[in-house]
Amino acid sequence: MYYHGGIGGFGVETAPEIYLVLWGSQWNFNDPSGEAAILQNFYSGVGGSSWLNSVTQYCQGVASGTVVCGTLGTPAGNQSNLFGGVWYDNTLAAPSRPGQSQLAAEAVNAAAHFGNKTASSNANVQYVIATASGNNATGFGTQYCAWHSSTSSTYGNIAYTNLPYITDAGGSCGANFNGLGPKAGITIVGGHEMAETVTDQFPNGGWLDSGGAENGDKCAWITSGQGASASITLGTGTFPVQSLWSNGFNSGAGGCVLSYP
Repeated sequence: MYYHGGIGGFGVETAPEIYLVLWGSQWNFNDPSGEAAILQNFYSGVGGSSWLNSVTQYCQGVASGTVVCGTLGTPAGNQSNLFGGVWYDNTLAAPSRPGQSQLAAEAVNAAAHFGNKTASSNANVQYVIATASGNNATGFGTQYCAWHSSTSSTYGNIAYTNLPYITDAGGSCGANFNGLGPKAGITIVGGHEMAETVTDQFPNGGWLDSGGAENGDKCAWITSGQGASASITLGTGTFPVQSLWSNGFNSGAGGCVLSYP
């Protein structure tokens, strides 16, 4: 992967902060797989982990085309307290099949809810917009499992993820993947999008390869050998994750890793 120059000076999250939004009254008494708690525990514990630490080899403030940051630029962060909190936005129903503009608008609402009302306060933030079981955007499970994007707003650029109710898709989005259990996809997919947002906050200005693949894409759904998906133990529990791409692995040849360095 190489640096793509950033968007408005930002290419990576140098001190990442993640907020979870449980969007819509559809969440009320409707969480059959316990995804809300699993996501909160994962996000609460993943900061500072050796699994996420591979993001720190990527940076911003360097020339487009940079492959190795070294001591140049400002690296992506991996601090221990990256989970900012959760918003149960469940008074009103979310759209039954939310489109991208509606998901983006909810991310802007989340920025206001959490008090991030300036471009600088959103410079390291990502909002995960999680929809309830049976309430996912069109294409989920057949075209994608989740995706991340960004939108402009009066609060600056807002980075957000569309995170459907992952277990609704069964094996198409990670159920029992690699023998990791029926709920494996929740954190495999959630971690994939989180790590990609840290290293490519406002797509596609951060770190991608020549084909447009990010650090999660390049290591998705590996079943065996180096970089195969596995469970990691954090202070908040044990969670299945996929590996992430490391430019520095294998003496600079690159590869998929579950820990770094």
